[in-house]
Amino acid sequence: MFASRDPIRLIPLLFLALILVGTIVLSLPIATADGSRAPLLVAFFTSTSAVAVTGLIVVDTPVYWSRFGEATIMILFQIGGFGIMTAATLFGLMAGRGFGLRDRMATQVERSLLDTGNAASVLKLILSITVAMEAAVALVLAIRFAAGYDMSAAEAAWHGLFHSISAFNNAGFSSFSDSVMSFQVDPVILVPIMVSVIVSALGFPVMQDIRQHRLRWRRWSLHTKITISGTAALLAVGFFSILAMEWSNPDTLAPMGVGAKLLNAGFHSVMPRTAGFNSLDVGAFHDETLMMNYLLMFVGGGSAGTAGGIKITTFLVLFAIVLSEVLGRRDAGLFQRRFGRAIERQALSVAVLAAALVFAATTYIASISDIPLGDILFECISAFSTVGLSTGITANLPPSALVVLCILMFIGRVGTITVATALALGNRERPYRYPEENPIVG
Repeated sequence: MFASRDPIRLIPLLFLALILVGTIVLSLPIATADGSRAPLLVAFFTSTSAVAVTGLIVVDTPVYWSRFGEATIMILFQIGGFGIMTAATLFGLMAGRGFGLRDRMATQVERSLLDTGNAASVLKLILSITVAMEAAVALVLAIRFAAGYDMSAAEAAWHGLFHSISAFNNAGFSSFSDSVMSFQVDPVILVPIMVSVIVSALGFPVMQDIRQHRLRWRRWSLHTKITISGTAALLAVGFFSILAMEWSNPDTLAPMGVGAKLLNAGFHSVMPRTAGFNSLDVGAFHDETLMMNYLLMFVGGGSAGTAGGIKITTFLVLFAIVLSEVLGRRDAGLFQRRFGRAIERQALSVAVLAAALVFAATTYIASISDIPLGDILFECISAFSTVGLSTGITANLPPSALVVLCILMFIGRVGTITVATALALGNRERPYRYPEENPIVG
């Protein structure tokens, strides 16, 4: 009853329902390669990781799961990436339902649509870009797999489709046991995956803005300017940092030629943006490289896309607030626009809630295992930000730790602000304000 009155609360319920359906299907004997029933925790963790488009795994995907199981996983991360709320909105449009204020609020929280009155156009854009990008990348990968790696047409088509859908949805699942490490010197495989990840991580509001205004920077919304410039800056920082830190690492970039080093540094500057594929052994990264990945994963990609993390806009809003305080400015803003107080508080709330969740999860897992703290922190950030990169500890974690990671993935996908909004819907603003008094800060 409450869900019908407050549509925003449908978001976590629908995601949870999909996870449970996925768990049931993956528990069937037909889903495993040997015909046995997968343990409940394995099926639940895999389903959660797929729906949350994370990519963390506790079993080897192509070895443990049958083709039916792999197809189930692919369907789960396709639906999870596309967004259950978007699908529900599309169904409402096809059924001829109108959009009330609460319906528009619910859609906006999941997809942050810049123009809620133009929902049909935005949904068509989402569908067209999703189909076009996934089909194009699948075709390129399939041709390359068949021509360059001696695969049959059917096998090449399957691997191409699986990786294409996984890349566009930032899922990070691979139908190969070593992710894409076998193709670390092949730009025809890595570059299309990178492009797909970057495009989908920008977010659909940015795509809508670019479609309407092309490359005319002055006509772009502030959201688009922040997302595009922030994406470029983080990709550059990630690329040069990984290149410098791993250049002489004998377990990662050192054995490669210059061209391959540039390719793989570029690839691994993109993947922490919540994609999760790896062409290098993440567990062999230097500590300083892992620390850089902490930042890239925690920030994530653009709002209202398939990426996770606290989002680029949140990060840059907080950066602008700090900068304005340091410079003694009255207002915080970017690109000749100031931010409203509500946006500043929202950004702060998202970042603090995210940091608190990661801190709590890391502390708990560290207390019940003897795994190095750095690896646990990496795993928790990866789970919350729905990245899927791992130093290789996932399968070795205790059952309760895996449940904690599932909770992180679920909250990371649903979104801390969605949960906060759902809890706040029933609250009314007080008709009074307390007297103002400022404590000493710093």
